[in-house]
Amino acid sequence: MHIDILTLFPGMFVGPFDDSIIQRAREASLVSIDVHDVRNWAPGKHRQCDDTPYGGGGGMIIKPEPVFRAVESVLGMQPGDPAPCPIILLTPQGRLFTQKIAHELSQHERLTLICGRYEGVDERVREHLVTDEISIGDYVLSGGELAAMVLVDALIRLLPGALGDPGAPLKDSHAGGVLEHPHYTRPAVFRDWTIPDVLLSGHHANQTRWRREASLRRTFQRRPDLIAEAQLSEADRAFLATLEANSESDD
Repeated sequence: MHIDILTLFPGMFVGPFDDSIIQRAREASLVSIDVHDVRNWAPGKHRQCDDTPYGGGGGMIIKPEPVFRAVESVLGMQPGDPAPCPIILLTPQGRLFTQKIAHELSQHERLTLICGRYEGVDERVREHLVTDEISIGDYVLSGGELAAMVLVDALIRLLPGALGDPGAPLKDSHAGGVLEHPHYTRPAVFRDWTIPDVLLSGHHANQTRWRREASLRRTFQRRPDLIAEAQLSEADRAFLATLEANSESDD
């Protein structure tokens, strides 16, 4: 996979992409990432990329010219060409980023991310250049750079070979529509707090069932909204019915 990131602040990406899983994935040639300074495509001596909005209002708007020129140059496009890959604007107005969308995007060989800034980008960028708009949450950041980092991290860990355990992404929270089960490690007793006996039993079937039920219980308690679209077996549904009955009896 190759990812191009277009930003007014390329220095923000120094560090986050040079450590941990992202660094290992880059070293293993599982992913390549290029960060491009949009100012390099801005006209004039001062390479101005923003201007005041027509009609008044506070803040500044990113101009369309440098964004179009940057994307077309990076992707080898001529004006009016169809996008050769997803061109994604990181914006609070975009569709809410989820694990399902992460899986969807991880199937592409190339992605282009545009980091919004200030009061936003000229609407013609949305209408005639980008193919998708993504938000990482219902809140506003100073720009799309942090959102781009979140998206890249979520995608890379889904690439085959990026994690030590190939099956790890399938066990993550949200992977199957539910939250992940609790985890414990040594020591078995810490400040008089013990771990569940089943995890010490050596009985793998019981441990598997405990993990699944713990995952369902945590989802039921913390994110019941996820259950409606989760991938559930008949045993899962029976267990959730028990939780529901117990919850009603406690009220």
